[in-house]
Amino acid sequence: QVHLMESGGGSVQAGGSLRLACALSGNPISRGITISNYCMGWFRQAPGKEREGVASVYSSTETTYYADSVKGRFTISQDIASNTLYLQMNSLKPEDTAIYYCAAGSVGLCRDGYSLGAPNRLNSWGQGTQVTVAS
Repeated sequence: QVHLMESGGGSVQAGGSLRLACALSGNPISRGITISNYCMGWFRQAPGKEREGVASVYSSTETTYYADSVKGRFTISQDIASNTLYLQMNSLKPEDTAIYYCAAGSVGLCRDGYSLGAPNRLNSWGQGTQVTVAS
């Protein structure tokens, strides 16, 4: 099973930016499987709220999908050479405050943005990184 580790969280003022990273490792990666072989996505969970899909990338077509709440502000990308997933977050708002998780699953789960609404179908999760946006 692939292992995921997020980094880059922190505290910023509203309007600020953060860049999250998610590094993939583990036996599949050491055998030559790359990030492009997985459905990769970012999710977040705020206190008292359900987990929410933020962004995903369907590697087969390089198509990206976003929650309406972050469209135009967040950008998901991946670096195949380093097996790292990124989330560039600009124009941050207090309502973006949450723990952000990256997740991986079968590559087809990202088609048409399906995985954003079905996080339970993704079987590998990082430990999460806290993002706090002050007003």
